Amino acid sequence: LLLGCELTASTKSYTFQVDEEDNSDHILALSVVCLTDGAKDECNVVEVVGRNHENQEIAVPVANLKLSCQPLLSLDNFKLQPPVTFRLAAGSGPVHLAGWHRIMHREDASFEEDDDLSEEDEEELPPIMPAKK
Repeated sequence: LLLGCELTASTKSYTFQVDEEDNSDHILALSVVCLTDGAKDECNVVEVVGRNHENQEIAVPVANLKLSCQPLLSLDNFKLQPPVTFRLAAGSGPVHLAGWHRIMHREDASFEEDDDLSEEDEEELPPIMPAKK
């Protein structure tokens, strides 16, 4: 699924969250952060607010955009785990964020591993030959 949101002076944050009762794994990947039509030539700092392994809220700046020198930043599918908030920490935008959301459904059925490999699955290695002098 594609994700897109816009941060402005009037809408400074956007939170992406999923249903906690959902029995799926969710990955949110941020691809591009860019200034859009109407942006001023000022520093626009976008930060990601999430939770660390101790469940404490942390904010990390991911983009500092300015119309005259860096209006766009590619984040190469920067992966995040929801819930996550995107916040315009400085500037007035508008800043557009684009990415994708992948849902991976967990399967309840467990599978059995077969430790016995058939002869077809085993790869036969060639014998080690002595080095020639």
